[in-house]
Amino acid sequence: MKSTEELKAIRDELKSQGVKYCVGAYVDIHGVPKGKFVPIDHFVHFAEGSELYTGYALDGLGQSPNEDEIASVPDLERGVILPWNKEVAFYPADNTFHGEPYPINTRVALQKVLAEAAEMGFGMNLGIEAEVYILRLTKEGKLEIPNDDDNLVKACYDVKRFLDRYTWIDKVSTTINDLGWDLYSLDHEDANSQFEFDFKYADALTMCDRFIFFRMMAKQYASEEGLIATFMPKPFAERTGTGAHFNMSLYDLETKENLFNCDPADDPRGLGLTQLGYYFLGGVLKHGPALCAAFAPTVNSYKRLVRRGLMAYYSWAPVFNSYGKNNRTNALRVPMGGGRVEARNADAACNPYLAATLVLAAGLEGIREKIDPGKAQEDNLYEYSPEQLAAAGIQELPRTLDEAVNAFAADPFITKVLGQELRDEFITYKAEEWRQYHQTVSQWEIDRYARLF
Repeated sequence: MKSTEELKAIRDELKSQGVKYCVGAYVDIHGVPKGKFVPIDHFVHFAEGSELYTGYALDGLGQSPNEDEIASVPDLERGVILPWNKEVAFYPADNTFHGEPYPINTRVALQKVLAEAAEMGFGMNLGIEAEVYILRLTKEGKLEIPNDDDNLVKACYDVKRFLDRYTWIDKVSTTINDLGWDLYSLDHEDANSQFEFDFKYADALTMCDRFIFFRMMAKQYASEEGLIATFMPKPFAERTGTGAHFNMSLYDLETKENLFNCDPADDPRGLGLTQLGYYFLGGVLKHGPALCAAFAPTVNSYKRLVRRGLMAYYSWAPVFNSYGKNNRTNALRVPMGGGRVEARNADAACNPYLAATLVLAAGLEGIREKIDPGKAQEDNLYEYSPEQLAAAGIQELPRTLDEAVNAFAADPFITKVLGQELRDEFITYKAEEWRQYHQTVSQWEIDRYARLF
């Protein structure tokens, strides 16, 4: 904790830059930022956790109306002045309760598992590939492509359609670099009016903070053009979904050396991954169905995790709890060059703190128990029959949110990592999400059945 004098110095520096308000934003169970805005003159108390919240007012914070309030404590090492409103200083925050870290909070949970990794001598590097659709929301509540010319069946990497959205892209890109995230690649993605931004990996906590901020930033700049940036995993049945692939490695806390990296020639399986990396893979695969609920946490997520769906060609999305090299039909991939593991079933709607907590904990279990991930799968698994999959011992990922939540609930590992209360909160909200969806009558049902019989 910083001293009062240090906090006053930060306050005065912010005031000199024109900051008038500060907010410490924690996230709810869905990964949506929440917080109170505090005038800059009260920064010292704000930094000490002055802001109290009724947890019952938010999803997944595990409180009843009769309970004491929770507080939020801003992480002062990771704050930024909002690029689009320089009168506001934004800080990721953690919840506390009676002065102690509040366990029913996903950012707190991630820090707990990171501490366990540190005891083993490991830190976690994480890169999240940020994909997003830029769309128009009509008065009728429909989503549509705002650029009529962005109509190619295969729009991936198209330069002309990329440049058509240049104003928004440049705002996002410039801000990413101004924040020091080191943007190194961006493109028009596979679907119409879908884009991807790739910035340098960071430690897991920092990357999760950045992904939350990226979603907020993308929405802000889209709204300035009368559009919406949507992180809905599958906004169109006939187009590819929106992923948020997790690229993961462990590093030595002392030397900072990537502990997953090796020359492919020194890897008997030829993927460029160390034995430690394979054990990590083994742990993630062991708990793959349960982890899927955190990586793909919405009803809509499972319309992305399909082989083809209503598309004219394969979806690119993983369907199988398996791993391989550059084979995108697997949930886990060791990209060309090795040195990292990519979780491909993570989508843009995930709560990154929750997903990172569970995947790291699973990987650490794999290392402790030396779990062998088995054979790498290099075939096009989309074309495998159920009999071929069974013969190869390949397990499918959950096909609906209901299946994923049931797998999450059935795995004792989840309770061990998250604690009973946080585990139960996730199940409560996601089971209810499925119930409401399942009992809603869709337009498809009306079109199909109203006059059929």
